[in-house]
Amino acid sequence: MDVRIDKYLWAIRVFKTRSEATEACAGGKVKLAGANPKPSKAVRPGDVIEIRKGAVQYTFKVLEPLEKRVGAALVPKYAENLTPESELAKLRAPVETFFLRRDRGAGRPTKKDRREMDELWGMMDFPADIGDFDEDDENDDEG
Repeated sequence: MDVRIDKYLWAIRVFKTRSEATEACAGGKVKLAGANPKPSKAVRPGDVIEIRKGAVQYTFKVLEPLEKRVGAALVPKYAENLTPESELAKLRAPVETFFLRRDRGAGRPTKKDRREMDELWGMMDFPADIGDFDEDDENDDEG
């Protein structure tokens, strides 16, 4: 029995919807035997599928084709997860966030406060324009 790759990826719960699986195939995020398959490409037992989701590169081996979505407990019967532990570790990596907090009612930052905030932004690894704030936006509702 041959099953479309988008349907298979949805059935083994890699994607929440079949349309997500179709978009991933069409967008080049899925590889079957090293090539980018069309969503309608058939999968067979023994095929190795690589899927890029965010920063993680998942690898699955097709054990048995499947058209209907199954519960998570039954997935190992149809697909073997070959994803290396180093890739799965990326999911557990801490996410660094930076948040400048001002007390409610403290008013606008003074020039000194702004310089200190700009200095903090400069020490971060991302572009400083993320924290830029347009003073005209604040005055738009006044008049």
